[in-house]
Amino acid sequence: MAARYRWRGVPAALVAALLAVGLAMLVPAQGYILNIAMQAATYAIAVVGLVVVLGYCGQISIAQAAFFGLGAYGVALGTVDYGLNFFTALAIAVAIAGVLGLILGLGSLRLGGHYLAMVTISFQQILTVVLTNWIGFTHGPDGVRGIPRPTLFGLSFEGGHAYLALCLVAMVAATLGVWRLKSSRLGRAMQAVRDNELAAGTSGIDVFATKVGSFGLSAVFGSLGGGLFSGGFHYISPDQFSFAESIVMLTMALLGGVQNPFGALIGTGLLVILPEWLRFLRQVYLAVYGAAVILIMVFLPDGLWGFVAERLRRRVRAPAQDVAPLPLLAQRGEPGADAVLQVQGLAKHFGGLKALDGVDLAVRRGTVHALIGPNGSGKSTFINVITGLYRPTAGRIGFAGRDITALPPHRRNRAGLARTYQNIRIFRGMSVLENVMVGAERAGNDVANDPAAAVERALAALDFVGLGDEAARLVGTLSYGHQRYVEIARALAGSPEMLLLDEPAAGLNMTEKQELGGLLRRLKGHGLTILIIDHDMALVEQVADHITVLNFGRRIADGAPQVVLQHPDVIAAYLGEPQRHEAA
Repeated sequence: MAARYRWRGVPAALVAALLAVGLAMLVPAQGYILNIAMQAATYAIAVVGLVVVLGYCGQISIAQAAFFGLGAYGVALGTVDYGLNFFTALAIAVAIAGVLGLILGLGSLRLGGHYLAMVTISFQQILTVVLTNWIGFTHGPDGVRGIPRPTLFGLSFEGGHAYLALCLVAMVAATLGVWRLKSSRLGRAMQAVRDNELAAGTSGIDVFATKVGSFGLSAVFGSLGGGLFSGGFHYISPDQFSFAESIVMLTMALLGGVQNPFGALIGTGLLVILPEWLRFLRQVYLAVYGAAVILIMVFLPDGLWGFVAERLRRRVRAPAQDVAPLPLLAQRGEPGADAVLQVQGLAKHFGGLKALDGVDLAVRRGTVHALIGPNGSGKSTFINVITGLYRPTAGRIGFAGRDITALPPHRRNRAGLARTYQNIRIFRGMSVLENVMVGAERAGNDVANDPAAAVERALAALDFVGLGDEAARLVGTLSYGHQRYVEIARALAGSPEMLLLDEPAAGLNMTEKQELGGLLRRLKGHGLTILIIDHDMALVEQVADHITVLNFGRRIADGAPQVVLQHPDVIAAYLGEPQRHEAA
């Protein structure tokens, strides 16, 4: 993290701020170049906000110019019309924009993709109409003139050098703040939501709150940039914060690399300065400018910074280090008589289809319980209902003595219920270590609030599944089997009370299945309760203490493996013969 980097004992953030001040001194104190530098610095702060909502959290927002305008008008009206101190007006504007950003983020509860984009566009257009037509308050199309620059502790920022230095320091602070956010618990939660919302929710992340928070943070940065913009130019008008400007800001983020704030700086600088460089081409400079942008985005889809970061990532290797074993492995536990999971009369209907029809099931503490059945028997529906992805039509789910029937997925995970998926759900934009850290940082885990301890726990989980040497790799570069092990390690890093494995052997070759069987046998006897769904009977017989069989959504057998696998109804279900009766 940035705070750990030092240059001759001086914090890196302070060094960057001093460099920004020095850069401001190199720019003329007034004139065209100063205006270009101020525009680039203030726009960059707003574009860094787009990195949070779009790059980190994956939520489409085409309203950043609206928040930029809120900040600008907040400072302009506060200082000119109401006589407020510049920084007081800026703080009020940022707070209002943050609240509106949170409200806009509420739309992400039921909307996504292009529908969410349409909502943000509508918000942008509404603000433009208000700024243009509410003449008595906003001054209408004529805009606001005479916006003063601030004074702080007797230091005046009226001069060009001083005010540009203020803007550049704010830009540096915003950039470093968003950079550090990416490697924080909240930043990893945002990236998990971006890559796979279902897996994020069942890893203990409140998906909705994370989305809303990203909109709020993005709005804060947008309004901060806008407030500084108004002081820099002394004049603002509604046409400076139109929908077209939101598109420009979005292009800046995508061009530089939307998943990194340094990419935002590059993209902003390029789109502000490039047109000025090309003006010598006279009538054709806009065509050349547009073509250059198109070529960069076509051939560098991850942006300019993404191109650089990918080459740097290839050179990174995780340092060799000793890793303490998972705390789970230090535990010893015999199977208990009490049920950690108690399901009564569970039903799930999809219209006229009864995927689950009155299923009763009890999983004893410290056992490996297998749930089997032919295709379409309701096994995956069962685990999706248990983990909160589906709401049951009827029935009750008790876990560790608590009724969890109505809890959302992240609350069930925080209660100690972890799972994997039949179709692997990993966070492909993150490294192997970051994927597993998401599990370690689930609320309720003993290391959730200690970043260093969370790293150690994640490394221990990776070491347990044999992937300790792959921690620094991008998870999408691993083989299919190793990606499944990452998913298991992510679940184990959260120190769950119960682990649900949905078809863990699916897609694995024979060698990988044998390794998986060995891994599950190593977990037995350590007090962890496991519910496994799989079609591989050899794997089930190796690890299961108890087996429940479903067919057409109903339980047809339940008991010890040697008894259940010889049950005539189970044989009939797998061979397609008529069933004679139902087991109790």
